[in-house]
Order: sequence, then structure tokens, then C-alpha cells
Amino acid sequence: MIEDFITLTDRYIASTYTRYPIALVRGEGCMVWDSEGKRYYDFVSGLAVNNLGHSHPRIVEAIRGQVGELIHVSNLYHILPQIELARILVENSFADKVFFCNSGAEANEAAIKLTRRYYSDQGKSDRYEIITMLNSFHGRTIATITATGQEKFQKGFGPLLPGFRYVPFNDLSGVEATLTKNTCAVMVEPIQGEGGVNLPVEGYLKGLRDICDAHNLLLIFDEVQTGIGRTGELFAYENYGVIPDIMTLAKSLGGGVPIGAMLAKEDIMKSFTPGTHATTFGGNPLACTAGIATLKVIIEEGILSNCKKVGSYFIERLIGLKERYPFIRDIRGKGLIIGLELDFPGKETTIACMERGFLINCTMENVLRFLPPLIIGEREIDQLIDTLDEIFRAI
Repeated sequence: MIEDFITLTDRYIASTYTRYPIALVRGEGCMVWDSEGKRYYDFVSGLAVNNLGHSHPRIVEAIRGQVGELIHVSNLYHILPQIELARILVENSFADKVFFCNSGAEANEAAIKLTRRYYSDQGKSDRYEIITMLNSFHGRTIATITATGQEKFQKGFGPLLPGFRYVPFNDLSGVEATLTKNTCAVMVEPIQGEGGVNLPVEGYLKGLRDICDAHNLLLIFDEVQTGIGRTGELFAYENYGVIPDIMTLAKSLGGGVPIGAMLAKEDIMKSFTPGTHATTFGGNPLACTAGIATLKVIIEEGILSNCKKVGSYFIERLIGLKERYPFIRDIRGKGLIIGLELDFPGKETTIACMERGFLINCTMENVLRFLPPLIIGEREIDQLIDTLDEIFRAI
């Protein structure tokens, strides 16, 4: 019974999450089932992790095969799946080199460390400040909650790491005004996910690139949530024609298996030399094998075109709802990262959807965030729209 699971969770697990009263036990494609046998359409995807849905056969087959051969060895040795995954990432991005880790926070930590080391190697150790954006989210370590421009994640964890300054998203003049002789980089999510699915205005990312070039700064794109196809391109920066110096990935890179990556150009990555940075589990054979399978499916099987097509259809249907319900403030998104902003808290709507068999997410208290698998179809979109229509009519 679910009550027993709730009791055991409360007894044995740290209370760092507010959990919904269901226990998910099985998944297939865009659907999951709970311990009571109820089916749900998954529009959360493990928070943008399961971009190919649940139990994708090519990922399952790859993982099963690798488990029978080699799960983990140290990075003291050459790891063949790691080499192959790095090759695929480099050949499909701006980058020359990859550092593998285990999560998005670790990838962003690596980016912060690499940036500081890069300037230190140039004899400019006084250049250590990074500009990040208000309502950003970069992780939960001390460094990455400091980089995160939201006080609610920082409260109670001071003193925070020195060296971060915050400006509003989409505010180029604010970036210019915040520059000091100590500034070394600008770190930004191309689309703010946790911050409410906030999209860059036209010219914003290019403007950041121009500022960085003019002042000899590095431009870091946090693509932990937007990377690996979520926006309809393999990486979100491709939508805007702006190339960063460093990019971070995680979430969907392993198809559900934990993995993170920090990518950079050769002249920057050379500042990471033996002993400057490391991780025990980063780039292990199992995670990298899952990553190889995930990328090959996304690149080879038309996943990106489906994301664009269905994402556009999804936004059109949500705009139709907005035209009927004045309490919907805004619809915004790209590909299949989409937000619906309400003028009241969205928690009850997420619960009402769950009760009707749809898992959605709410962020910033009033933004319904939709992150379905990239394999989702129009039929599932229609069913969710009908469900939201029913809920909003009752309101």
C-alpha cells in the first residue's frame, strides 16, 4: 500500500523532497505505472532526463550488454565507451575536449574550476568573478548554489563562495554595468528551466557573446536541461547561432543513467592537467555506454524533427487554452521545454492532473512546466490539453 511506502520513506530517507503520494514502479515509452497499477502519461521525464522515454529498447540492450562486460574501472586507464561518447559529442558540437562527471552540478563545478584555472594560467588569478542571471539554476553544491541566482536555494548555507554577481536574464546593459576588472566569465542557461521556462529575447545570447569577446571573458552555456535534443536541436545554442567557450551537460545525456559532461575548446581545456580535477565515477563504462546509445537514437531516428513538430503543436494547443482562460498569463517554450504561467499557484493543478493520469511539474510556484519525452505524439498532447481544459473549466 502507498501509505506503507510513505511511512518507510519518512523513516529512512532524508526529507529533502516534497513527494507526491504515489510510488512509480514501471515505465514504458511515455507512460509509467504506480504501485497500485495506475497508469500515467509522463510529462516530467524525470525532470528532462528521460528524453527517449522509459525502457527504450536500444538503451536497455546497451546497458544489459555492458553490465555483463565491465561496469566500472578507474580513470587511471583508458575506457573505450568513454572515448566513443566523447568522440560523438565533439563531432556534433563546437567543442574539442570533454570532461566527464556524474551530474549537472558537477559539470558546472568543473566549468567554474576550469574558468578560474584558465585565467590563473595566464597570470590573471585576480580574474575570478562570474556573472550569472537572476532566476537561474546551476546546481546544489556550495559553488553552484552560489552561481544560482535565487536566494531560496542559498538560504542557510552561508558563507557562500565569493566571486559571483547577478543580473536579470535578458538584460545586456545589466551585464555591461556589472563588469569589473575581476570578471572572467558569463554563465547562462540558454533557456531558464527551473526559473520558469524563460526564453532569450532576440539578440540576447549574441549580445552576451559580443560582450565576452570585447572584454576577454569566457561564455559558459549551462545546457544541463536544454541539451541532448530538448529544444529540437541537439544543443540549444544551435537555435541561436551563438557558440560558447564552455558547455555543460547532464540529465538526458545518459538516457536515465547518471552522467554529466563539461565540454570546451582545446585552448581552454588544456588548463585541466593531471591532478587539477578528477572524479571517481565520471565517464565509467556503464554510464558512457548508455550515453552512446542515447545520442545515436536521437541523431539517427528522427527524434529532433519530432521534437520540433510536436513541440510546435503543443504550444499551439496551449495558446488555444490561453485564449479561453484569462488567468493564463503566458505560454512560452521551444521544442519540448514549455511553460504555462498562471496568475495563481499551480500546485493544485499539478495534483489534479496527477489524479487524472498525467504527471506535470510546477516551478516558480505558478509556472506549469512540461518536459515530456521527445518521442511524444500529438495524441498524447491532445489528451493532456483536454484534461487541462476540464480542470480550468472547474476553476
